[in-house]
Amino acid sequence: MDWQSFLMQHWDVKFVSLVLILAAWIDGKELRVPNWITFPMVLSGLIYGFVMGGWAGLGDSLIGMVVGLACLLPLYAVGGMGAGDVKLMAGMGAWLGAAITWQAFMVSVVVGAIMAIIMACYRKDLHKHVGQAMLIWTEWTTIRDPRKLSEIAAERKPRMLLLPYGIPICIGSIAYFVYAGLI
Repeated sequence: MDWQSFLMQHWDVKFVSLVLILAAWIDGKELRVPNWITFPMVLSGLIYGFVMGGWAGLGDSLIGMVVGLACLLPLYAVGGMGAGDVKLMAGMGAWLGAAITWQAFMVSVVVGAIMAIIMACYRKDLHKHVGQAMLIWTEWTTIRDPRKLSEIAAERKPRMLLLPYGIPICIGSIAYFVYAGLI
């Protein structure tokens, strides 16, 4: 296969992959995914869906965007995730649709868990972070008010090991794209 054919086949997935790499790099440096990446990604994904499939394509992009939002919005609502990560998943959904976004998210969760364990082991405080994870799980299962959970998370945040989640989103998503034969 020549380069032109390679670049044109699933070019949308390659474009999203490049955006994910940029977002992961910035998130790794600044612990945030900026709006100048996420908002244009969402908007251009919706436009792409409309151009490629008319109203039905726009509907598919909107559903993908909602799935991307739904993947991380609950964690954001309780203070466990940054808004940029949520919008990044929404942008992926707008570009690639619900099914691909969901599968990429599932792989990203595994990558994120592995990264969190490695980070805690590297800092030699795995026991502390397992304890914090269990405490957070107990809070989530007993406290039903998202506002209260968000307040508790905000109080705890300065003492937490923060994972720039744009990195697991990038690694997990691209790994899924490769596995699915999209790259």
